[in-house]
Amino acid sequence: MRRNYTAIHVICAALLFALSALGATAALAQAIDPGVRQAATDNGPPPPLTGLTTDERTFFDDGLERFSSVKLVRSTSGDNSGLGPRFNSNQCSSCHLQPFVGGSSPAINPLSAVASAGGATNAVPWFIVQNGPIREARFVSDGGVHDLFVVTGRSDAPGCNIAQPVFTPAGNGLSGRGGNPNIVFRIPTPLLGAGLIEAIPESTILDNARANTLIKGLFGVSGRPNRSGNDGTITRFGWKAQNKSLLLFSGEAYNVEMGISNLLFPQERDETPACQGTGNLTPNDTATFASTTATDVLSDMEGFADFMRTLAAPAPAQPTASSEHGRALFTIVGCALCHTPALTTGPAIGNGDEGLASAALSNQQARLFSDLLLHRMGAGLADGITQGAAGPDEFRTAPLWGVGQRVFFLHDGRTSNLIQAIRFHASPGSEANLVVWNYFLLGSQDQQDLINFLRSL
Repeated sequence: MRRNYTAIHVICAALLFALSALGATAALAQAIDPGVRQAATDNGPPPPLTGLTTDERTFFDDGLERFSSVKLVRSTSGDNSGLGPRFNSNQCSSCHLQPFVGGSSPAINPLSAVASAGGATNAVPWFIVQNGPIREARFVSDGGVHDLFVVTGRSDAPGCNIAQPVFTPAGNGLSGRGGNPNIVFRIPTPLLGAGLIEAIPESTILDNARANTLIKGLFGVSGRPNRSGNDGTITRFGWKAQNKSLLLFSGEAYNVEMGISNLLFPQERDETPACQGTGNLTPNDTATFASTTATDVLSDMEGFADFMRTLAAPAPAQPTASSEHGRALFTIVGCALCHTPALTTGPAIGNGDEGLASAALSNQQARLFSDLLLHRMGAGLADGITQGAAGPDEFRTAPLWGVGQRVFFLHDGRTSNLIQAIRFHASPGSEANLVVWNYFLLGSQDQQDLINFLRSL
């Protein structure tokens, strides 16, 4: 039975591609994406979770300050957390800025300025453009991140002369890989509400995965969790759900994106002595035992995790008749089979010596619109990268809360149009083929209502 339905949704995908080639989808898809939803909170301070204790709010504020700080190679303040030698940006918030700190890739790309900051001699890679997404580059040949920039030429890195990676030959980027099939991209994942995602029990994720199995089978949907290679529990952060926790996510990002070694990743990615930070000490980022306050004892990595853990979930827009009808259609066409509207957190994070759960994180409805599982997305979105159990065309269901205020979509940021993002979900081997087909079979007003619902999130 499953094999037959798989054949059906592949055929439907082929028909969709044929219609597109003939221009027929233009007639079917008369809806338009209204674009990024504006809100009064845009560009304002990031909101903390409701119900934080005084202590939790103190750690949120401390983490926000660290998250927003610009890193130097050699700090005049004696801070050993030196930038580089190889890096993608010099502060966390540069990549997580839409619609405010903690969000996703901003509309105006800051990396051109980062490339030359401090006198650096970096060339800006062809896939980093002013009005395009911030992109991390991976090479399919080794699966790893190859940082865009080096500290060579900076005034705070005298004597450093390491070279940038080679990202040529250049392409136009329309396929997601451009002219070089060895380069694939990732854009920043939004961090809003990340603590609620971390607090969802594994049993809740598995129970949801087992729900509606008949309908999922009819649609060809069969998600599975990615798991830690150490304790076997479900991992849930990153485009392929490759990271277990926010602390691990923080440590990896600090090392990979800013070149700063830390307690989880204590070795430098490049050990060229002249290119190291203050004192050449590793790990760069550590706990400070001689501190006088509770927050000062933390490493930056821990501060980042505290900020993300207590960051509020995205706030949706007030519903309209159109968006409410779109909400119903979201389920009818099959989107909710992967983009589960809500999952409930468990008791989360002990509050000091009292052993109390955090009221802000415990037993809360996380309206994330994701099942946090891996799904095959087909040849069209495959990036050739394997991470844990996630294969070359598998990705975690991207949470859709906050999607109305995002500028770029899909793992590589190849489109800013939600309708195009839906279309890209369909390709040979994708579990979303029948869902995409159902969407494009809707009348134009129904299509518009569904898009309006997404932009309301």
